[in-house]
Amino acid sequence: MRSTESVADARRAMEICNACRYCEGFCAVFPAMELRREFANADLSYLANLCHDCRACYHACQYAPPHEFGINLPKTFAEVRAESYAEYAWPAALARLFDRNGLLVSLIAAAGLAAVLLLTLFLRSPGVLYGMHRGAGAFYAVIPLGAMVGVGLLSFVYAMLALSVGVARFWRDMGGGEVRPRPLAHALGDILTLRNLGGGGDGCNDIDEAFSNTRRRLHHAMFYGFLLCFAATCIAFVYHDFLGWVAPYPFVSAPVLLGTVGGIGLLIGTVGLFAIKLIADPAPSARKLLGMDTALLLLLAVVAFSGLLLLAFRATGAMGVLLAIHLGSVLTLFLVLPYGKFVHGAYRSAALLRFALER
Repeated sequence: MRSTESVADARRAMEICNACRYCEGFCAVFPAMELRREFANADLSYLANLCHDCRACYHACQYAPPHEFGINLPKTFAEVRAESYAEYAWPAALARLFDRNGLLVSLIAAAGLAAVLLLTLFLRSPGVLYGMHRGAGAFYAVIPLGAMVGVGLLSFVYAMLALSVGVARFWRDMGGGEVRPRPLAHALGDILTLRNLGGGGDGCNDIDEAFSNTRRRLHHAMFYGFLLCFAATCIAFVYHDFLGWVAPYPFVSAPVLLGTVGGIGLLIGTVGLFAIKLIADPAPSARKLLGMDTALLLLLAVVAFSGLLLLAFRATGAMGVLLAIHLGSVLTLFLVLPYGKFVHGAYRSAALLRFALER
């Protein structure tokens, strides 16, 4: 991790916090901090990604602004996290995409939707795009199966490769270590329950000094909604390739039920988190990163909403356009996934595993 102004400010804050230790019971950051007397750049990157931005420390800190020390860990760590994403990104030439992620997502979303619609018109006549298609293979009458699977698979594999290389670089830089079963189980528990979004146990301080678990619940809705949608896609793959059952599937089927519940959860989580960002206290926030944060939420909301609309109107003449919009938004998500806020889940999980190994 290279030296920057944000890294230097994080080091200054950690040295003061390590002497004070008033917030040691709030989250995983402070127990991890107490294991160190000096803070290398890699340590600060690790601690920043271990931070869940609950903001309890900001409101509890006696050295927070307007004190002359000006300790603002949520803001400082958010900036260091964003810099760490760019630092470890692969390929390195694309690291600058993090700087203008909101604009990037908008441009790629427009390009992705346009590409899918144009490709559909090129491969199929307008009558096919706007026609009514029912029964097995209705989706493939609009967009050929080969094009749908080929483009989606290539973009997804690239996204997973780029994300994996970035996380591996982060793991190696912060010291990593041999993964053992017991620490892995502890880390998975923290990841799946989002325990550290509980601050000191009462919740986060998103709007003011009042504690709330709303953001934690919305994160759960978004996280598990996304996993259910992914599970629906995997089961649909098994249905098609191994059982010979061709989509679209009945409403009472595993892919449709999982996708519906997951889509609703994803939509509730993203819209709710977006609303919180609009009314949250700006003082402990890194406002320059708001574009990156909201871009992911809006893109996930579009993916979820377009998928639910496709399900509702798949037997009508609107199916072709809705299918193109949904696939275009999914393609955009895959393309920007390694270069936007989505990576915070992977980096934070790696940091929690490192913390479990240290414990």
